[in-house]
Parts: sequence; C-alpha cells; structure tokens
Amino acid sequence: MFRPENFIYFFTACGFFVGLIFSVINFIQPEDILVYTGLVTLFFYLFIHIVIMNFVDIQRFGKAFFNKDEYEEISEYFVSELDSREKRMDAILLEVDKMNKEHNELFKKSAEKNETKKDGKKIAA
Repeated sequence: MFRPENFIYFFTACGFFVGLIFSVINFIQPEDILVYTGLVTLFFYLFIHIVIMNFVDIQRFGKAFFNKDEYEEISEYFVSELDSREKRMDAILLEVDKMNKEHNELFKKSAEKNETKKDGKKIAA
C-alpha cells in the first residue's frame, strides 16, 4: 500500500545522499559539506511534502482508517447520553434551589423569632 509517510522517508533519504554526493564533489571544507548536505536534504523533504499535498489523494487513505457510520453512531449515543444527564442535572438543581428557598425561609423565621424574643427581654429587663 502506498502511504504518504513512505514517500517522505524515501525522498528525505534520497535528498541526504544526493546532497552528500554533490557536496563532496564540490566542496573541500567539512562545514561546507555539512551545510550543503543539510540544505539539499531539507529541499527534498519540503519538495516531497508539496508533492504529496498536491497529488496524493488523502481521502482514499482516510476511508480505510475512518469509519464515518460508526463515528456517527457513537456520536449520537454520546449526545443522547449527555442530553439525559443534562435533564437529570436540571431536575437536581431545581430540587436544590427549592431546598435553599425553604432553608432561607426557615432561617428568616427563626431569626425573626429570636429578634422578637430579644426585644421582649430587653423591654422586660
């Protein structure tokens, strides 16, 4: 099977050896050989990426690895599961809100009773 990664590996290796051959023929200094070899390798690497980007049909490769029907089925399951959990959370939040209101009312009533008792004791004292 033709995979894009194989083309990249092959042409990068070819670029290295082509750059090494031409740099050994043209240059004497080791620094020049290394730089020229690196530049030719980089050129081959970038060139094969552009070729793959333009000429390799990635959708054909994607179909082998990506099953759209299965993905949609799993996505629908997760959406329905999240919807049911959201409804449960809404019900729980409504209950908590109701309990908070009842607690606040009881707290206010007990605070009012305590104030009236304190006011009554102050008057009597």
